[in-house]
Amino acid sequence: MEATIVQELAELAKMPMADLKDRWRSLYGTEPPKYKRQHLIRRLAYRVQELALGGLSEKAKEKLEQLAGEDSVGKNRKQRRRRKNHIAAGTRLIREWNGKRYLVTAVSGGFEYDGQRYRSLSAIAKAITGAHHSGPRFFGIQQHRVSA
Repeated sequence: MEATIVQELAELAKMPMADLKDRWRSLYGTEPPKYKRQHLIRRLAYRVQELALGGLSEKAKEKLEQLAGEDSVGKNRKQRRRRKNHIAAGTRLIREWNGKRYLVTAVSGGFEYDGQRYRSLSAIAKAITGAHHSGPRFFGIQQHRVSA
């Protein structure tokens, strides 16, 4: 049995992408996600082994569910500390970048810049620079840790 599994796993690595997608359909009964080739092979390899040798035990599944609700130090996710910006509506943020001055106003539920509303400062920083930046850092806002 193990020799058959090993052989099937080796064949996956040699299959063209179209055959991998067909194999996905036969093993999962769904359309394959838009994974890159190596990730698709890994997921198919897991599924082949799962079907041949069995999946996780119920006890293991329960433990994973429990762990999924905790962060890396074991605190409940709802209790862990997270960063929050408390910027009052009406606050104006001014940033000079590449010789031009940019004005952003905090509004309820987001920010306004250049006549448009944005959900985050990072989206505005990207609109200004054309590249991803931390919005709070781009606008010079000090972040404080607060408990949830």
